[in-house]
Amino acid sequence: MAHTTMTTANLPIRRSSLLLGCILALTLLAGGGTPTHAQTIAVMVNGEPITNLDIEQRAKLNALTGNKESNRQAILNELIDEKVKIKEAKKFGVDPSASDVDQSYGGMAQRMRLNGDQLTKVLESKGIRPDTLKQRIKADMVWTNLVRGRFKESLQIGEKDVAAAAKESGEATEAEAFEYRMQPIVLIIPRGAPQAEFEGRRKEAESLRERVTSCEEANSYFKSMRNTAIREIVVKTSADLPQQLRDILDKTPIGHLTAPEVTKQGIEMVALCGRKATTVDTPKKREIRDKMYVQKYEAKSKAYLQEVRKAAMIEYR
Repeated sequence: MAHTTMTTANLPIRRSSLLLGCILALTLLAGGGTPTHAQTIAVMVNGEPITNLDIEQRAKLNALTGNKESNRQAILNELIDEKVKIKEAKKFGVDPSASDVDQSYGGMAQRMRLNGDQLTKVLESKGIRPDTLKQRIKADMVWTNLVRGRFKESLQIGEKDVAAAAKESGEATEAEAFEYRMQPIVLIIPRGAPQAEFEGRRKEAESLRERVTSCEEANSYFKSMRNTAIREIVVKTSADLPQQLRDILDKTPIGHLTAPEVTKQGIEMVALCGRKATTVDTPKKREIRDKMYVQKYEAKSKAYLQEVRKAAMIEYR
């Protein structure tokens, strides 16, 4: 099984995402530089060293992010786990490049409304090397991909499993669900345009909204308009959409447009091209299925980690 492109999106275990708020909240705190430490080896894991500096660095990162596991042995176990995870993943071709890790690091910074350099400065102000966070990110990336890839079949959640779990918990899952066919439309407004232009385009959108009664008409009108984009049709089920958008779509007649909204791109609307009942999924079923998947993933991950750790060569110094 070869995987070279890594992602941390939609992880069952989101340790990396839990760092965001805590780090951002501390950006204004005074910090100091990283003092010089002797690179004393604390433990060798499959021939790779974990130094006392590594432990000190992880302790600082854990303290910064509110991780309660801050005693030395707990931190050492965390670092050992990461070493064995990365080594095991390599056996199956799951080995992210430095650019993969940097991309994930940059994505974390972006979600904090920072860039990579700014996140690095935040960490360094607290005496933490960026590589300390990147090592944790890498271990999470490889392990999630490895467990999902190796145990894909056993992690699947069937409809009967969902129904049984819902019945056991007493939760109803039979609420009506729909499949929506939507065509997004944008009346583009240049960045920095005056408010008058927004108002003008909004009135233009409202006028067309009254006239459009089918997606064919929407395509005819908007494809010929200046500074307007009409996207390809998107198909989503109720489970894919937030409640607020589902409510809007359920009140919109087929072939008509949703109310115009101001966005970064301009004035946006959605042409509702189709809506039909579906039994594929409902929001409640999706919630139950996701919860069951996380439980299965965590159990499999824990058992697998115990297995590879037992097989590892761990030498304390």
